[in-house]
Amino acid sequence: MTDLSSRYGSQSSVKARLDALSNRQRERLRTLIGEDAWAMVERHWDVVSRREQRPPEGDWSIWLIMAGRGFGKTRAGAEWIDGLARAYPGCQIALVGATQQDVRDVMIEGPAGLLNIAERGERPLWQPGLKRLVWPGGSLARCFSAAEPEGLRGPQHHFGWADEVARWGTTVGDGGDRAVKAWSNLMLGLRMGERPRVVATTTPRMVPVLQTILNSAGLVTSGGATHDNAANLSADWLRAMDEAYGETALGRQELGGELIEAVAGALWDRRQIEEARGSAIRPGDAEALAAVDVVRIVIGVDPPAGSRGDACGIIVAGRCGDGRCVVFDDRSVENLPPDGWAGAVAEAARDWGADRVVAEANNGGEMVRSVLQAADAGLPVQLVHASRNKAARAEPVAVHYANGRVRHLGRFPKLEDEMCALGAGGDYAGPGRSPDRADALVWALWALMGSAEPRVRGV
Repeated sequence: MTDLSSRYGSQSSVKARLDALSNRQRERLRTLIGEDAWAMVERHWDVVSRREQRPPEGDWSIWLIMAGRGFGKTRAGAEWIDGLARAYPGCQIALVGATQQDVRDVMIEGPAGLLNIAERGERPLWQPGLKRLVWPGGSLARCFSAAEPEGLRGPQHHFGWADEVARWGTTVGDGGDRAVKAWSNLMLGLRMGERPRVVATTTPRMVPVLQTILNSAGLVTSGGATHDNAANLSADWLRAMDEAYGETALGRQELGGELIEAVAGALWDRRQIEEARGSAIRPGDAEALAAVDVVRIVIGVDPPAGSRGDACGIIVAGRCGDGRCVVFDDRSVENLPPDGWAGAVAEAARDWGADRVVAEANNGGEMVRSVLQAADAGLPVQLVHASRNKAARAEPVAVHYANGRVRHLGRFPKLEDEMCALGAGGDYAGPGRSPDRADALVWALWALMGSAEPRVRGV
């Protein structure tokens, strides 16, 4: 087979020539070829794609597109595979997703999938019963699931597309072993033709299979942020995502396309939290609460120092019948006076039917109780005094996470950023001046786990 870099590996001549035209020349060309033909030109991938969505030049075997959500990774992967299938009639292709359903729903039938990027008369034939696509020239793509790595052991291929590889490890729930095995079997099967190649498209996440890919020989990478594709995304959705995640580590990862590495010596590990994550539960959802067998709900509070209106950590957690704990909600507030953050605590207690509010009293003493009960006279407040530093208090709680005894039901990006930036030696490398949310989490889980620490100063 010949090298396709001239056709699929650099900015196309079509794109370059169109960009070189003046506005007047573009209008003349549009008039000359007609509206229908011009519309086809404007939709052509060589014209609409960005440089980061086109394969890099040079001699490579793995192209990793690691970018934020909505960047256009799927479209880039599908266009590359479709181009190869048509350029090399009769070639064999592997399509690998986290599950067979993902392959079908995203890679094949999705809006940017292989069936929808081609003009209607040129579409490949989709044979769902056989789990394969067949192009008019005889090229064939088989569908595989990363959850079943043995399925990739026998077949041979010229090319491959591995989609959302960072999800593979979390989907199968075995710490990533099967995901790594699926990738290895895919690479071992890429042995047909002179230049077998694979594209891997993913939102970054520090999981074993992605680490394996990043350490591979013959790797080239491209990528970018969600906002790079803003022209094709809802402005309201982009605004909502920015407001929700902003500069949090989750936002940098899921929107910015940045691979967030662990802080050296941190008490918590993002992969650990991710693998134990469950679906969010809304306050008052009795059926969902019963399903997790919650027997007690506690709210941990880390009041701001003084009355300057710093952040107040407010974390809702529960204990299940089997002794395990779950984190339900992060109600933390910032820049509010005492009556403001106390009101937020009272509202969280009412919403979740909390059995107890556990609040640190190092800064403020009995005033903390007074402020909280001024917001709600019936609030069941328990004051605790920190006799050890933050890291020492947090270490036993982190051990419970490591032993699989704590799950997060939902995503709490700001809380998780603080947790994963708190070092065992007491260093804090996270956002803000202090890990207020992480402190509140520790107080809540201490109370739920029945530890002898921290010292209680009254009920």
